[in-house]
Formats: sequence, C-alpha cells, structure tokens
Amino acid sequence: MESTRSPPRSTFLYFAYGSNLLKERLQLKNPSATVHCVAKLEDYRLVFGNHQGRASERWHGGVATIEHSPGDEVWGVVWRLSVSDLESLDSQENVTLGAYRPVELTVVADGDDLSCRTYIMNSCVYAPPSPQYLKVMVMGAEQNGLPPEYQARLRSVKTNEYEGPLPVMAELERARRAHSAPPPR
Repeated sequence: MESTRSPPRSTFLYFAYGSNLLKERLQLKNPSATVHCVAKLEDYRLVFGNHQGRASERWHGGVATIEHSPGDEVWGVVWRLSVSDLESLDSQENVTLGAYRPVELTVVADGDDLSCRTYIMNSCVYAPPSPQYLKVMVMGAEQNGLPPEYQARLRSVKTNEYEGPLPVMAELERARRAHSAPPPR
C-alpha cells in the first residue's frame, strides 16, 4: 500500500530583511544558506528597535523587525537553508530568549507567492540602528540587487551614531575577505 504522506522536507525558505541580507553574515552560523530569490513582503514595514528596550549587545543599537502596515512593503532575500541549520538560525534570532518569534509569511517574487519563515521582534521599543548594523544591511541589499529605490530608503535611515568597536564587524570582514580571496593553487 502506498503512503500518501509526503517525505520530510530537507530544506526551508527564509525571508531575510535585516543583517541577514548579507550572505557572509547569514553564513557565519548557517553554512547551507543559498540565495533563492529577491522578494517583497506586502503590507508590512521595516522598523528598528530593541526587545523590551534593551539595546542589542552585538550591534549597539536597534535592529530590524517588521510590523503589519497596510500599503507598505519590505524587500528582502529569500534564502534556502537545510533543516539542519534551523536551530542555529533560531538561536541567531534569539528565539529562545524571547526576543523574536518565528512566523510563516507569504512573500511575492516574480509574481509568485512563496511561503517563508521569517522573524518578528516581540515587545519592540523603537530605537535607531548603529551605523555598522545599517552598513551590513545596505551591503546585503546591494549584494543581492534589491530595488534601487529601496536601497536608497535604507541608506536614508538615521542611525544612533555609535562609533565604538563591534566584534561582529571584524568577524564579517574576515568572512568577506575569505569569500573574495582567489582559490589556492
């Protein structure tokens, strides 16, 4: 007798709209991530904030989240990841600490609807991002060819002007250099 159950999925789609727009940032902890496409989330807007008003220790400022907003849109990257990276992605998004919750949302890519996992901050208190956090988002938007007007909108976000060191930036720079280095002979 044939089974009518479908086989378990080995991958899932993830819609990134914040620092995970940048390939090297996402792949630090989620090596299976590959670009699936660029997509638009309709009736949401991008905002920056801190979970319960506590600034991100990693980024020293507000971080991206989304909130329902009829008529607005958020552009991002749909990544395909192995299910084996799901726990790591949840950890990166501080799900166990309660900062973000995973949700399934529908995004539009080339006229097609895609169901994707993404994350929404709990108890968000609005706060500007650090210049470094915004730089990572802008680099990811450029890297993946998000619409030019959306990239301009990201560049216009006011930051908190934090100038101190961020260890994550050094880690990202090492990863970017490793990706751009010519292969060994």
